[in-house]
Amino acid sequence: MRRIVPAMVANTGASWLPETLTTADAVVLLVLDGLGTHSLDAHRSRLPAMSALDPMTITTVVPSTTSSALTSIVTGLTPSQHGITGFRMRVDQRVLNVLRWRFEDGHPPPDPFDIQRHEAFLGRPVPVVTKREFRGSGFSQAHLRGSRFTGWSATSTLVEHCRRLTAGGEQLVYAYYPGIDTVAHEFGLHDGYFERELVAADHLVGELVAALPGNVAVAVTADHGHVHVGSDGWIELDPLNELVAMCSGDGRFRYLHARRGAAAELLDAAREAFGHLAWIFTREELLEDGWLGAEVSPGARRRVGEVILAAREPVGFVDPALPGEAALLAAHGSITPDEMQVPLLSGRGTA
Repeated sequence: MRRIVPAMVANTGASWLPETLTTADAVVLLVLDGLGTHSLDAHRSRLPAMSALDPMTITTVVPSTTSSALTSIVTGLTPSQHGITGFRMRVDQRVLNVLRWRFEDGHPPPDPFDIQRHEAFLGRPVPVVTKREFRGSGFSQAHLRGSRFTGWSATSTLVEHCRRLTAGGEQLVYAYYPGIDTVAHEFGLHDGYFERELVAADHLVGELVAALPGNVAVAVTADHGHVHVGSDGWIELDPLNELVAMCSGDGRFRYLHARRGAAAELLDAAREAFGHLAWIFTREELLEDGWLGAEVSPGARRRVGEVILAAREPVGFVDPALPGEAALLAAHGSITPDEMQVPLLSGRGTA
C-alpha cells in the first residue's frame, strides 16, 4: 500500500500497478477509510460501481489504523520510518491522540513537524480533497505537509473538486472519504447501517467515474479493514494494571508501557492472561522482525510499548484512560487478514 504514491508520482516501481493507471493522463486516488477487501467481497452484489472496476488486493501497514496507514500512503514510508505508530502514541511521557492532535491531560500538543517530518507525495504539491473541517488540524499538518488542501462539505463537491482539478491539468489528485470507517465503528459490521453505507460509498465511486473523461483513471483503495467486536468483545486489562504505567496504540493493537523494572513480569503476565486471544510481542520482537517496517527511527522506537497485544480473536483491549473506546462495535489495528487486506480498484472515467 505504501508504494502507491511513489509509483504514481515518481514512477518508482510502477510495474506492479495496473496498466489502467500507468497509461492514464491523470489519476484520482480515492481512499475509502475502513473498506477492507473482506467487506467489499461480502457485499459485492450491492456494489455495482466498485465491482465494475479492475480488482486487486494489497496489504496495509502495521498497525492497521488510520493515522499510521494514511501517513504511509501519502509519504510512501512505513510507520517505523515516519513515526506515526498508532491512533494514540506516547510522546514525552504523555499520550497523544493523533487524530484529534491533543494530549488527554490538556497539555499543549507538540508541533506536528516534531512528530512527523517527511513531506507528502515526495514533496510534490499534490491537491488533497478531504473534509473541510480537517483543514489546519494537527494530524493534517503532520501527514499532508506540502500538499494543497481543498475542502469538501458534501460528497457531491468532492466529485466536482476532482473533476475540476483534473480538467485543470493536475496529474494526481488525492481524495479521502471517512464514512465507512465512521459507520463501522458506531454500528458494527452486522447491521443494515453498514451495508447501506457501503452502498452510499459505491454511489460516490460511480459518480466520480461518471464525472471524469476516459483519459483520467480512478484508483480506489483503503487504509485498513474492520473486525466486528460487538459490545461484549472488549476485554479489561485488570490482570496487568499494577505492571502498566500507561497504554497507547489501538484497542486491537495495544501498546503496554511497563512500570520501571516491570517489563519482564508484564510480558509473562500478558501471555498468561491474554495469550489465547492475542499475539503477544515484545518491543524488540515487533521492531526487529520488521512488523512496523525494516528501518526504525528513534521516534518510532520510543513510542512503542515494551509489550504489545495484537488481537487474534474478535476482541479489543480497553485502555483504562480511554474507556469510551469500548463503545466501538467494530475496530482495527491488528494483523488479521480482515484488517490487513484492502482493495486497489482501478478504472477509467466514462464522461
